[in-house]
Amino acid sequence: MYRNVRAFSVLLFAVIVILSSPRSVFGSEGFLYGIDVLDRNGCDILEGRKTALVTNKAGITVEGEPNYLVLLRHGVKLRYLMAPEHGFDVSAAAGERVDDERLGGSFPIYSLYGKTRVPSDEQLGMIDVLVFDLQDIGARCYTYISTMFHAMKAVMDNGKEFVVLDRPNPIAPVSAAGFLLEPEKSSFVGTVPVPFVHAMTVGEIALWLQKNFFPALRLRVVPMEGYDRSVFADEIENFRFISPSPNIPDVVTALVYPATVFLEATNISEGRGTRYPFRQFGAPFIDGRRLQQVLQTYGLPGVQFHAVTFFPESSKFAGEECGGVFLDVTDRYRFEPFTTGVAILLALHELYPGKFDLSTSAGFFDKLAGTSRLRHMVGSSASLDEIVEAARQEVDEFDRNNPDRLLY
Repeated sequence: MYRNVRAFSVLLFAVIVILSSPRSVFGSEGFLYGIDVLDRNGCDILEGRKTALVTNKAGITVEGEPNYLVLLRHGVKLRYLMAPEHGFDVSAAAGERVDDERLGGSFPIYSLYGKTRVPSDEQLGMIDVLVFDLQDIGARCYTYISTMFHAMKAVMDNGKEFVVLDRPNPIAPVSAAGFLLEPEKSSFVGTVPVPFVHAMTVGEIALWLQKNFFPALRLRVVPMEGYDRSVFADEIENFRFISPSPNIPDVVTALVYPATVFLEATNISEGRGTRYPFRQFGAPFIDGRRLQQVLQTYGLPGVQFHAVTFFPESSKFAGEECGGVFLDVTDRYRFEPFTTGVAILLALHELYPGKFDLSTSAGFFDKLAGTSRLRHMVGSSASLDEIVEAARQEVDEFDRNNPDRLLY
């Protein structure tokens, strides 16, 4: 009898372990990043091949294991890592040059945001395949998809293979919105010609780029499993949000980012150097209560505005008192980041015509927006509906021309 009880206990413990493991035989019903799928398959597509990896510390598995350790654990011939803007440790400020470094004092990490933003022929000559595994946040001006674009082109030109380990778009339920990128406005904050809020994963963007720009590229996308694009990433079981850049600490900030990032190109603080970057904005000359009142008149869905004062510790107006507003997302499924961002620009233009002047930063603003249309329409006091409709027409055309761009 003792043996039967003991055997049953061992069996029960084994079942509990299997059911609780994200990589169990039942794991196909749970969420897995692309790196987890690659891990489960023993990194078979990289076996015997000299490999490099574009990533940062946000590139982890559902269990929190760094992706490069997964590759090394399976014996992949990993030659080096490459890091995008903000560096491998995600500590460099926006726009700050990142130099080459070494992981643990020995393993090379080449910068793609330093003296060059493109893998060199020499670097690619050392490998057979370049793997891309970065957490994007869903806005065109976030530079990680620009890094991917340039890496894909370089890999194609050197006859190598490009592998994308897919990750969620954290704000995927937000529909595509905003103006498309005009070729003459292309820059590193706008390289991929998709809507400003693109509503795609990095894997989907890679496949779209191959089809439209890099047909000769040997591309393989390792898709996620158990991914549901109808929910925000922090609502997916097993999803782990590691800040992909210093001022995007959570999914809520990623959601608000497309609404306030335009202020980077103006004389308004976008909240950098405060507790709530991108979730609040202001300037010393702003009356937060008055700005709140004007913004509330737009009746924007899913958001409330609260008058605030703040003292940035760095970036614009460091150490100065700023009046402004805080964006309180009350219903993330109704919130419209691009529409909200346009309303903010219009409100600032109305209240501070002598101080808020987009023409002084036209070059950078147009690069962020991907067009000069937004700046001109705000400057001419076009209505919110007129601007949003003009952008919607461009998105609708993009949708019609790319009906099969989604994987999930």
